[in-house]
Amino acid sequence: MRIDGHWVHDLDPVALRFPEGWPIAGIHWYGVAYLIAFLSIIPWAKICERREKFHFLRDYFSEIFFALLVGIIFGGRIGFFLLYDLKGFLRNPLEILYTWHGGMSSHGGFVGAFLAFAYLSRKRQLQLLQLADFLVAIAPLGIFLGRLANFVNGELYGRVSTVSWAIIFPLSAWDGMPLGCIAPRHPSQLYEALLEGLIAFALIQWRFWKKYAQLAPGRLTGEFLIYYSLVRIAVEHFREPDAPLIWFFTRGQFYSIFLIAIAIAFLRRAKNGTANGPRRNHVD
Repeated sequence: MRIDGHWVHDLDPVALRFPEGWPIAGIHWYGVAYLIAFLSIIPWAKICERREKFHFLRDYFSEIFFALLVGIIFGGRIGFFLLYDLKGFLRNPLEILYTWHGGMSSHGGFVGAFLAFAYLSRKRQLQLLQLADFLVAIAPLGIFLGRLANFVNGELYGRVSTVSWAIIFPLSAWDGMPLGCIAPRHPSQLYEALLEGLIAFALIQWRFWKKYAQLAPGRLTGEFLIYYSLVRIAVEHFREPDAPLIWFFTRGQFYSIFLIAIAIAFLRRAKNGTANGPRRNHVD
């Protein structure tokens, strides 16, 4: 359906619907995106192990995978409520368990994954910076899939625009936003999927396969976080704020400033060569 030359978003967020009366409506594309993203880590780890990139994968992959699963899901979910919807959490704390309702924070996911890896690093005496590099080399693929799921859900859409490719999102997925909005908007989810996902994936993969042997552990992580943060700050200009502004920054822009500070810390640590952990886990 088109209105004034603009496509009206009518995609079904549910990939597989369950019979009436079931506790949940069905399997959502959002969940499918996360499943594919996590499963993609398995072949990525096998490729790295076969090319002898990260020696710790041979003995600790199952623990690394579990740490990622817990860190990203809990970090993303908790981060969403703390950073974007604290009132909703205080109103119903159990909402944090209803992952099928949507609501994940990429910044929270980064922090959650880092904390999970920090615990694993301490427990198994692994190099934390190399664990982080392993994650960021595949992370943009997960971001790409997540942004596509946002688009299918019709959430996190852009600001009103008259560009020819603007899309009409009929319903809002966020409290406080007007329902039945017919103004065409930037498909900001697709901008983010391209810039934060596909292009970031290509750049990081190029750096990993061509240069990683010459990079100090942690440098790849720092480079990715700076790229992601700068792109996020830029794309937020086209995205409808989904929470009240902090000063004149959107939430995504404000939190990305802190992510840049973390990235600089990674780069400084990589430059100083202070990666923690035994040398037997070096990267070839």
